[in-house]
Amino acid sequence: MIGIEDVAIWADDLEKMRKFYSTYFNMVSSEKYTNKDKGFTSYFLSFAASRTRLEIMNKYDITEEPLRRGFHKGITHIAISVGDKETVDLLTERLRSDCYKIIGEPRTTGDGYYESVVLDPEGNHIEITI
Repeated sequence: MIGIEDVAIWADDLEKMRKFYSTYFNMVSSEKYTNKDKGFTSYFLSFAASRTRLEIMNKYDITEEPLRRGFHKGITHIAISVGDKETVDLLTERLRSDCYKIIGEPRTTGDGYYESVVLDPEGNHIEITI
């Protein structure tokens, strides 16, 4: 079967990122992988009903480029389906009350999606969809 195996993102704070995705999106984390020779650590996060995983990675020599995340060529966001409008609304408010930045209020987009957009702890754009 053809499909996306995983999407990977570099992160400064793996534990904060792992907690965010586990807490708000019910993702299950693998054990931490460490390669001391390369200065590399990572976690794979997954949903119970999906093979697609999110890999969060850290390497001591990865630096940030001066471009704004989500506004340059390449991956611009990750969309996570939560099932229905009510859950989009409730999760958006929960994230707001927990001091995460909501950059797109819940709405129906021009192409028919119901979504909101939040920034994860490191500024990645996460679309919360039905």
